[in-house]
Amino acid sequence: MVAISEIVKNGIVFDMKNWGNDRSGISGLSENIDRLFTLLQEREINYLLVGGVALLSYIDGRNTQDIDLILSQKDLIALPELTVADQNQNFVRATFDNLQVDLLLTQNTLFKYIAKKCTTSRQFGDLNVRCVTVEGLLILKLYALPSLYRQNKFDRASIYENDILLLLLKYPTELKPIWKLLQKHLLPSDINEIQEITTDIQKRIQRFRSR
Repeated sequence: MVAISEIVKNGIVFDMKNWGNDRSGISGLSENIDRLFTLLQEREINYLLVGGVALLSYIDGRNTQDIDLILSQKDLIALPELTVADQNQNFVRATFDNLQVDLLLTQNTLFKYIAKKCTTSRQFGDLNVRCVTVEGLLILKLYALPSLYRQNKFDRASIYENDILLLLLKYPTELKPIWKLLQKHLLPSDINEIQEITTDIQKRIQRFRSR
């Protein structure tokens, strides 16, 4: 698997919004990413890699420009090198020098569940990283979809739905246990919406495979 630094650099370079901008900060990304994961290991921080980088270890997908981790509030305090730009009960947006780091906090019981139950190890270059499983990625993306639709973030919702399709196409997964788990964390109307979305995705997968 390609190194995390290459994934992030490619995400920046191939993003048209960055074309013409100063890219001098890219040169230090490899060192910053290595230093971040070294600190996580040295301080015995119980992190879990999620988000776009984790996704790309399973499927060929979109570019990503940041690192997403599940972390506890206690472990966040143990990383003073992170500069917090925004924080609420469940999420933190921070930077590690020139590296964007987004955190999902285990104060959210679903994130805590994933950090405990949906973990594996994945190799990124020379780094062996504690990474979310396919099931964990599906749970996170389905959990996020109703909120994205409520916020009228249809472009991001469409990307998430395509991520789900690609994951299920390559890694067939029983969805009923995921629906049942999400019932503890979402409204009944949200669960109905998720079931409709995933049923439609499964029908599309069946059409792909029947050709």
